[in-house]
Amino acid sequence: MHETIINPVIKDQVTFIQTSAATKGRITTLQVRLMPGGGTPMHYHKNFSETFIVAEGILTITLKNKTVTLSPGDKMEVKKEQWHRFSNESTMPVSFTTVVTPGSEGFEHALRILYGLAADRKTNEKGMPQNPLVLAVISKISDMWPVGPRILIVPLLELMNFIAVLTGVRKKLLKKYCAKYKSQPANFVAKELQYGKHNDNG
Repeated sequence: MHETIINPVIKDQVTFIQTSAATKGRITTLQVRLMPGGGTPMHYHKNFSETFIVAEGILTITLKNKTVTLSPGDKMEVKKEQWHRFSNESTMPVSFTTVVTPGSEGFEHALRILYGLAADRKTNEKGMPQNPLVLAVISKISDMWPVGPRILIVPLLELMNFIAVLTGVRKKLLKKYCAKYKSQPANFVAKELQYGKHNDNG
């Protein structure tokens, strides 16, 4: 049976169809149900691409220089390091599949942590963590980096993530919300201590 998590604050739902661990790092496949008004800020991923396939409703994909509206049956790939955000600008929920290539266990764990924090009432009304160290950890392990003017906060996010690793905050989050899932290889922790290179290309 596939694992499904529900965010009780924003009501979004994610079902893990294929995980990175199960496919030996080849792919992560998620089925997402996104409520009206939901979505992400503009960002990019350094290590994987995302393909969006809409099953029901209308999904809006915003890139650096254009906006694309996807209807049921439509498919769109966003390459790594490409600026993008997705959102539900309609009045009805949208259901879509996200295919992450190569698979990212960190991305999967970030969702589990976010939804778990929401269930524990440790997020704001938009479902975002109240603790900045936790927010930095989620940004790092999900490989989700801000762009545009918000790129100025990247050094701060890196520093806070470094502190979170050293103080055990990251370890506690993974233990509480992700312990029953297969963990990353040993170098996953080492990567958290590295200051990443950031790309402004869209």
